Amino acid sequence: MKTVQTIEEFKETTGTGKTLAVFSADWCPDCVFIKPFLPELEQEFNEFTFVYVDRDQLIELCQELDIFGIPSFVAFQDGKEIGRYVDKDRKTKEQISSFINNLPVHANE
Repeated sequence: MKTVQTIEEFKETTGTGKTLAVFSADWCPDCVFIKPFLPELEQEFNEFTFVYVDRDQLIELCQELDIFGIPSFVAFQDGKEIGRYVDKDRKTKEQISSFINNLPVHANE
């Protein structure tokens, strides 16, 4: 999973195709909990480009997108947000899979 370093890089990455942004931080126990199964989700939902956003490094972006809890997930298609799973609670692999499965992935078609 690619780590986004700047807001510009984030906007460029999410501007084309289907992207799933994972907002997280190294100090967050619930974020550490999801790390082992993120590669499995990337493989399962390979129509999405997964990107990692460190909340502490890109706090302005998180404020702009109303990301107040982590880990959180925001899906984009061609630059438009198509879904979000944003809260401060621990998430299971099944909950994240369900969120992705219920995204309107053909929103612009």
